[in-house]
Amino acid sequence: MDILRGDPKKAINMLAIPMILSMLITTANNLADSIWVAGLGANPLAAIGFITPLFFILIGIGNGIGAGVNSVIARYIGAKNDYKATNSGLHSIILSIGISLIVTVILLLSCKTLLEIMGVNDVLQYALSYGNILFAGSFTLICSNIFSSIFRAEGDIKRATNPLILTAILNIILDPIFIYVLNMGIAGAAIATVLSTLLAVILQVYWMFIKRDMFLKLDFKLYKRDLSIYKDILIVGIPASLEQLLMAMLGFINNSLIAATGGSMQVAAYTSAWRLISIGNMPSIGIGTALITVAGVAYGSRNLDNLKKAYTYSIKIGTFISVILVIFFYITAGYLANVFTYSSNNPQLLDFIVNCLHILVWFLVPLSIGISASSILQALGKGIFSLLLIIIRKILVVLLFVLLFVFVFHWKSEGVYLGIVVGNMVGSVIAYLIIEIYLKRLKKYFV
Repeated sequence: MDILRGDPKKAINMLAIPMILSMLITTANNLADSIWVAGLGANPLAAIGFITPLFFILIGIGNGIGAGVNSVIARYIGAKNDYKATNSGLHSIILSIGISLIVTVILLLSCKTLLEIMGVNDVLQYALSYGNILFAGSFTLICSNIFSSIFRAEGDIKRATNPLILTAILNIILDPIFIYVLNMGIAGAAIATVLSTLLAVILQVYWMFIKRDMFLKLDFKLYKRDLSIYKDILIVGIPASLEQLLMAMLGFINNSLIAATGGSMQVAAYTSAWRLISIGNMPSIGIGTALITVAGVAYGSRNLDNLKKAYTYSIKIGTFISVILVIFFYITAGYLANVFTYSSNNPQLLDFIVNCLHILVWFLVPLSIGISASSILQALGKGIFSLLLIIIRKILVVLLFVLLFVFVFHWKSEGVYLGIVVGNMVGSVIAYLIIEIYLKRLKKYFV
């Protein structure tokens, strides 16, 4: 608590470093599916590519509601209202269970329709085999992220991140067993993911309700229904989740455009390259997640100086790391692409992945600016403003450039890649200018 309420730079480092490490391992979890499934051929690999946007909806809902949970609990901790912080944690658990069940039903009923809308034809059965199992266990993916946010909000980094690490390690181990040893194919990859996440949720529940040595006293005897807490969580959580839904919709459009202009092979290349880029996303996302907690505590304690320091530091350190990663990915693109082509009968796949990676890697440069902008708004409970910012930054601007490059300049699949990169750069500059104006006006609140 002293660190969270003290030096914002130290607090961000304390929260972000283990968060980044765990997220890197978690990303390896998703990467493992692609690597092992690549041994089944290009079509199963492409099928995972079509499911990926839907998978990110699940992750986005968990992260989105988790952002609301993190923001609310952190603000009460900053205000030194321990009872409200604890009651918010209990509300968060109830909310996570209800939302996860609803989402599971919706995705199972709509999976085939959504895939058909995306233009999935020759790999539809592969996609359904993978997607239906994954979505049947989606409650584990949502709950694990929300539960981690409860631990993160109180500064318990080990318990916030260790279950994520456990999930990744178990999935990496179980993938080849279910896919090849038990001969379950692409369905085995989905089973391994769900089972691994379920074990992590069980561990989190043990810490919260059996061991009970947390800062927050999560005992439902202390629960007192307070609709304002649900409202505060959802004010941030729903817009943050909608951000991921909109990003998934953009992913649908991008996948459809790539499939129409380049075919399934280009979709497989894009999916493979994007999974590598996702690893480069992790530092900025981890720092942004830490910023929600630190800025939330600063806002709750009415410390504008710490809030600004946390925001500025997040951008600087995130951008520095991203630039290093850009150089690394660009130089090693050929070696990294080999991971997805070791069993391919089509030598073009390697070239497609390398070309895609060489373009998409520049997406990382301005990423920290945009993520920090959204995180600061979420920390302050301004979920609607965060959603509007993400619509401008990552939907409207990116989609504008994608459509421009594909339909006006006729750059086909490369137009999609370039549109994502250029749109993200322009959108991040817009986001930075908006937040600078907002923080200057925020002084009135602290007077």
